[in-house]
Amino acid sequence: MTTETKRATIYMDPSLHKALKLKSMETSISISELVNEAIRISLSEDAADIAAYEDRIEEPLISYSDMVKKLKNDGSL
Repeated sequence: MTTETKRATIYMDPSLHKALKLKSMETSISISELVNEAIRISLSEDAADIAAYEDRIEEPLISYSDMVKKLKNDGSL
């Protein structure tokens, strides 16, 4: 963990907290490190989603009804 950290209070479901404590004990990784890693993973997934969206922003839009018609015409429905 970095030397400069911020303290935060979070409230979580008791069963999630218990599971997190058990994982911390079994892996010898602090709860803070586990939470930080989970947040990093979540934000990384968000960044990937944003990049994928931005890559496709120029694609033409298709309405739901047009898509259903296309699927029906293609024999998918």
